[in-house]
Amino acid sequence: MTHYDLIVIGAGSGNTIVDDRFDHLRVAFVEKGPFGGTCLNRGCIPSKMFINVADLAESARRGPALGLPTEVGRADWAAIRDRIFTRIDDNAESGRDYRRQADNVDVLVGVARFVGERRLVVDLEDGGTVEITADQVVLASGSRPVVPPIDGLDEIPFETSDTIMRIPELPARLGVIGGGYVGCELAHVFAAYGSEVVQVESADRLLASQDADIAAHFTRGVQQRYDVRLDAKVERVSRAADGAITLHLDDGSQAQVDVLLVAVGRKPNSDLLEVERAGVETDDKGLVVVDEHQRTTAPGVWALGDASSHEPLKHVANQDARVVQANLLATLSGSSELVRSDHDFVPQAVFAHPQVAAVGLTEAEAREQHGDDDLVVARHDVADIAYGWALAGDLDDDPEATGFVKLLARRTTGRLVGAHLVGPMASVLVQPLIQAMVHDLPVAGLARSQYWIHPSLAEVVENALLSLESELEG
Repeated sequence: MTHYDLIVIGAGSGNTIVDDRFDHLRVAFVEKGPFGGTCLNRGCIPSKMFINVADLAESARRGPALGLPTEVGRADWAAIRDRIFTRIDDNAESGRDYRRQADNVDVLVGVARFVGERRLVVDLEDGGTVEITADQVVLASGSRPVVPPIDGLDEIPFETSDTIMRIPELPARLGVIGGGYVGCELAHVFAAYGSEVVQVESADRLLASQDADIAAHFTRGVQQRYDVRLDAKVERVSRAADGAITLHLDDGSQAQVDVLLVAVGRKPNSDLLEVERAGVETDDKGLVVVDEHQRTTAPGVWALGDASSHEPLKHVANQDARVVQANLLATLSGSSELVRSDHDFVPQAVFAHPQVAAVGLTEAEAREQHGDDDLVVARHDVADIAYGWALAGDLDDDPEATGFVKLLARRTTGRLVGAHLVGPMASVLVQPLIQAMVHDLPVAGLARSQYWIHPSLAEVVENALLSLESELEG
């Protein structure tokens, strides 16, 4: 049995914790996959590299409506994939090599499971096992795709977000089960690249957790591009002798595809770690229960990111890691002064076509929490600003050119409680609204206290703020 000062399980955001301030400590990283975690290897980064090409293809398709003759053929999937993963794989490998060269760090390639308080057994990739203990343990173990109980699914090949980006060739027909952000982003990629896409979602709109107006606009736009089946569930899947997969829906309809992507969500890996044997509690979703300092219910055990967060986003995981890092250093030095996590205003974005971004409450949530009389809503359309004219041309129904900003504020406080954007560069345009909410700035003066470059997309945010301020004064 080997004892460490610190064990970090997971080398995604967990890998960012250990810097030169830990050089005097003996540290072990336990990771079964490539360094960098889901974000680098199977999630945020490679998907956005694929999406950048998809956005380029969609922009080119707009050319004729704007007077520019353009044609877009099927994407060279292999060339795009190999360009992306040559860089990704090199980065992951160098990350592991960097840790291995440190005198005070051991890298254990395998799967860890608790057998007691801060005591683990690691089933190594090479077939052996090792038992380790530590004074401090960090659970940065991430999550994995959910596989729903669909009849026949265990008898056919299917992809998840963990595997779809490395498939050998672009499918002629792609089926997507799930209408959340992962399913919508990947459906955008394959539709833009030239695949026929059919997406099945059990709700009455895609991105159902977003503000209802945003989700409705997004859904209408997507329906112009590919086949969307709403209020539908896949009851059964089957495979023909030629390899074609049939989706049998509960409304009696069917869809034939060549590749099936299952994207109905992700679940934390806490069950694989058998955390209960370490005294670590989880909630009904399997998320590790943590306090405001990222401490679990077991002394000396911390958790971060998808292992414990209700917001499974990389920027949340990175912030959690900074909190854990600071509190580990404080604890190891004997200090009781710990920093707190702040998850009050967590922004999110969907990098599809059109883009979606949000922070704070939806309109439905705001009305429930604050009441109709205290809520003020304002909206401004992209088409009504100068740069919107440049985007639109004759594309009156284009979901990008007809996007909008929707803002929510409380009349009694004059503060923003929600901001929702759909349209071009939504993930960038939301940032000043995040800042306003984080720093508790009043809506009054937000627009007129600074310059907004003309003519830029930012003016849609400026005008939405002006409309909101006017409504608050009315």
